[in-house]
Amino acid sequence: MPYLPSVQKLIDEISKLPGIGPKSAQRIAYFILKTDDKFVYELSESLLEVKHKVRFCENCFDLSEEPLCKTCSDPRRQNQILCVVEEPKDVLAIEKTNEFRGRYHVLGGVLSPLDSIGPEDLHFKDLLRRITGEDITEVVVCTNPNLEGETTAMYIHKLLTPLGVTVSRLASGLPVGADLDYADEQTLTRAFMGRRLME
Repeated sequence: MPYLPSVQKLIDEISKLPGIGPKSAQRIAYFILKTDDKFVYELSESLLEVKHKVRFCENCFDLSEEPLCKTCSDPRRQNQILCVVEEPKDVLAIEKTNEFRGRYHVLGGVLSPLDSIGPEDLHFKDLLRRITGEDITEVVVCTNPNLEGETTAMYIHKLLTPLGVTVSRLASGLPVGADLDYADEQTLTRAFMGRRLME
């Protein structure tokens, strides 16, 4: 027996979320149907609010509700050291360690020829702009230790080395193939403390 059209539409929309398969979408849809109107209203309000309020920082491309994010507008951060990450979620993972006091640059992804993602699709031009304009002396490359992350790290190294900037990479302690946002604070702290120069 097919679902009612409105229920099927809800399941279809939920299924578009990453990591949500048809069965999970079905369970979430039934939960929404059984819950009270207050929850559904608050959920829809928070979805609309985040879409209208949250933007990308004009400088580093982290998430922000203002033109500049909290890190970029914090005068206590170290200006000379820049941590390059793939996504905003990686900034949160690193900030939990309380180890890094510099600034960030969010690429917006990684190089992936198979997915047709090249340098022009990421924030490399903005990275170069910041290196030449913000008196940065070290760039810590914090892309994930998988094939795409390593490829992106090597591209950054080749891009920045001619500019005389020290380019370092997080040390081992992060397992190969793992994502930064799944690493615990102690692992990330050790990786920062043992970061190595890229050659």
